[in-house]
Amino acid sequence: MQQRAIHPSQERPPFWRDERVLSVISQIVVVGIVVGLLAFFYTNMVSSLREQLGVPIDYGFLKQTAGFDIGESLISYSRSDTYARAFLVGLLNTLQVAVLGIVFATILGIIIGVMRLSTNFLVNRIATAYIEFLRNVPLLVLLIFWAQAVFFKLPRIKEAIILPGPIYLSNRGIAIPWGIPTETWPTYTRILLGGLVLAIIVTIVLRERGKRTGRMPILSLWFLVTLIAVGIIGWFVLPQPPLVLDRPELVGFNTKGGRTLSQQFMALLSGLVIYTAAFIAEVVRAGIQSVSKGQREAATALGLTPFQVLRLVIFPQALRVIIPPLTSQYLNLTKNSSLAIAIGYPDLFAVAGNTILNQTGRAVEVFSLVMGIYLFFSLTTSLFMNIYNRRIRLVER
Repeated sequence: MQQRAIHPSQERPPFWRDERVLSVISQIVVVGIVVGLLAFFYTNMVSSLREQLGVPIDYGFLKQTAGFDIGESLISYSRSDTYARAFLVGLLNTLQVAVLGIVFATILGIIIGVMRLSTNFLVNRIATAYIEFLRNVPLLVLLIFWAQAVFFKLPRIKEAIILPGPIYLSNRGIAIPWGIPTETWPTYTRILLGGLVLAIIVTIVLRERGKRTGRMPILSLWFLVTLIAVGIIGWFVLPQPPLVLDRPELVGFNTKGGRTLSQQFMALLSGLVIYTAAFIAEVVRAGIQSVSKGQREAATALGLTPFQVLRLVIFPQALRVIIPPLTSQYLNLTKNSSLAIAIGYPDLFAVAGNTILNQTGRAVEVFSLVMGIYLFFSLTTSLFMNIYNRRIRLVER
């Protein structure tokens, strides 16, 4: 006697007992509860501000005249500009510190991390002392000490410390040589853009060739060489140099020419760099030690030099361990830049959370903008680091 085949739909349990359906329903319920709570708190906040203080949520104040000066700015700004312009000045100042801090902290952290693994006793102990000291000192204390003990103690302008360049270190700031754009600068920027495209093409071609031959070249080196070569050729091809070097000089009680970096900016940038580099160094050390000793021994047996072993064998594998915690350090550096208010640097938090808030009284609007910008910085950094992390991770079969 033949048994009748059971249709797959008849084997499914009722939806109220189906784990897949229950999982989706539970997630929808949780999201609904969270959204409902947020809506409740927002409505309660808006109604309280309107009824008790008579202040509705409004971002129109950004169009009003700011009426205050900002000591340092990457763009033109005057007190007759709007609050929105002042907000942009603080944002660019924060972005400048964050980008430069990430670059220099990464370089210094890699150097200290490699020194920490050195077999040389003195080099190893210096790196260890650096890491252990800075990791156990609060950043705010370090920034205030670094500013007060180093940069705010620089001599007067007449007794300025002169370094080769020339570079003047004084209580007016750090004056350095700087390039002034000429009429050919727009053309040169287009040449650099073309060089960037060419460098990317060269990198792709060399990578494909390396895959076929089994001898992968140093792609980053060829990328830089191509870009620099195009830049040098373009510099000499143009009828006039795109930049003219402007050197600072002492004139009266100040410096003239070049570019002057404020004491506050240098104190904040260098403090963030040396502090974050200590944490990056430990991340680098852990990543290198995660690679088995057999890899190093095999590479040495092939006749590779210690530098080649580190560059070609150890570091590419260590990056898979280094990148995730390194991303957290980049995010910490960006958010820690808000401590600039303690040493007087006009970053985003100092301009918006202090000056603009005190003048307008718009606490909700100001802090929502500040939090949104920091959130955007963090998500953007995480996005690029996660993309790079996916490219270098091991692909399992």
